[in-house]
Amino acid sequence: TPTDTLFDFNKNSDLSLWNIVDDRVMGGISQSFFKITDEGHGKFYGYVTTERNGGFSSVDYDFETVKVSPTSKIKIKLKGDGKTFQFRVKAFAYDRHNYIKEFDTTGEWQTVEIELSEMEPSWRRNTLKIANFNKDKMTRITVLIANGKKQNFELLIDSIEIVKS
Repeated sequence: TPTDTLFDFNKNSDLSLWNIVDDRVMGGISQSFFKITDEGHGKFYGYVTTERNGGFSSVDYDFETVKVSPTSKIKIKLKGDGKTFQFRVKAFAYDRHNYIKEFDTTGEWQTVEIELSEMEPSWRRNTLKIANFNKDKMTRITVLIANGKKQNFELLIDSIEIVKS
């Protein structure tokens, strides 16, 4: 099965196309960070709080258009802290909505596989009445945490791949 690497983290990874977006954009006070660890993993970490109508932290990765099909899968090698995160995809940079799928972490290294066709369209926490992901391209991925409570979080990412079928 052909695989395209979207991002393979290492000690020399350039994070300039990764961008933190926290609820501060709407008055919240959550705060997150993204860096490369000494071991060469991407580390997304911080503190989420629902105070001041907040409640989310995210990191986006914008890239040149990548061809996919609705039958493609995203494969992420990661180590979370036992919390639930969301993986999000955008087909077009100008789309308001994302396609989202939640995944649970175990506290150990794991490989999470997400079928693009199972990703549901969402905008501002509302599922939209349009089809699940059925596009032939992607331009952005996002990892987001928004579990409706105050909590610290940490997610290590080793690699993100597209498995084409």
